[in-house]
Amino acid sequence: MTHPLTSPDGTPASRLAFGTMQFGGRADAAASRAMFDACIEAGITHFDTAHLYTDGASETLLGSFLGDHRDSLIVATKAAFHGGAGRANILASAETSRQRMQLDTLDVLYIHRFDPDTPLTESFGALAELKQQSHIRYIGLSNFAAWQVVKAAHVAAGFGLEIAVIQPMYNLVKRQAEVEILPMAQDLGIHVAPYSPLGGGLLTGKYAQGGTGRLSEVDHYARRYGKEEMHGTAVGLTALARDLDTHPATLAVAWAAAHPTRPTPIISARSPEQLAPSLAALNYTMTPQTYAAITALSATPPPATDRLEEQS
Repeated sequence: MTHPLTSPDGTPASRLAFGTMQFGGRADAAASRAMFDACIEAGITHFDTAHLYTDGASETLLGSFLGDHRDSLIVATKAAFHGGAGRANILASAETSRQRMQLDTLDVLYIHRFDPDTPLTESFGALAELKQQSHIRYIGLSNFAAWQVVKAAHVAAGFGLEIAVIQPMYNLVKRQAEVEILPMAQDLGIHVAPYSPLGGGLLTGKYAQGGTGRLSEVDHYARRYGKEEMHGTAVGLTALARDLDTHPATLAVAWAAAHPTRPTPIISARSPEQLAPSLAALNYTMTPQTYAAITALSATPPPATDRLEEQS
């Protein structure tokens, strides 16, 4: 069984993680620092970045903020998104990330996405080298299907390694992870840190009010969340939030965190003000009634066998 994620000094992962995808991009250095400080104050101990994000500015800024907090934090990054999961690319990417963040050891290194053109034995051979050199503590997989994670876990075991954490997409309008990924991870003892609990901002309700953001400015987000029923779910969540006198973002994040397998959603934002309702989910009490009401706003995906008649 894989051990829970902890920081170098043994501090456990917080119930939410913070993703620094906007650092050095939509969030300038000052806004990035303010969000980092707000997360520390709220008790966030798990920070997520990637080699790809903002051409390296995300890693550079995050590394510059760590300071005396470093040993009590889990710092996760992802190997190069582009160029495949071959040995040379993983090793070069990890070294660049270590240099940018001025870290001897990366707490988590993810393979950013499944590479069908590279044998997993090559990828895990490289990760085994990094582990042996104490350049990484934990191994993660991002954007892998459940069968790919299980295959990777088998290959990893041949190198004496474990998959510690996975990072799937999961939110109220993207629930495929419920079918196999979340139960698979629970069964194998793998930590789950899902991204996009707000659906690219859709579940904040801002787009129904004419707001702008990634869904209106970035083509692949517009395609990912372009279905009419998804926008209907967002409207329903906003109405429910109004009835409960809270923010729809708080409900969306708290709902993702409340799945029975207890994932730790990765929240993100462009400013401290935008971040606040997501951070508030840390202290939101999700009742079974509210969880059921939110769940009913979108279609529950069928079981992996498609035998609907056997669902209780």
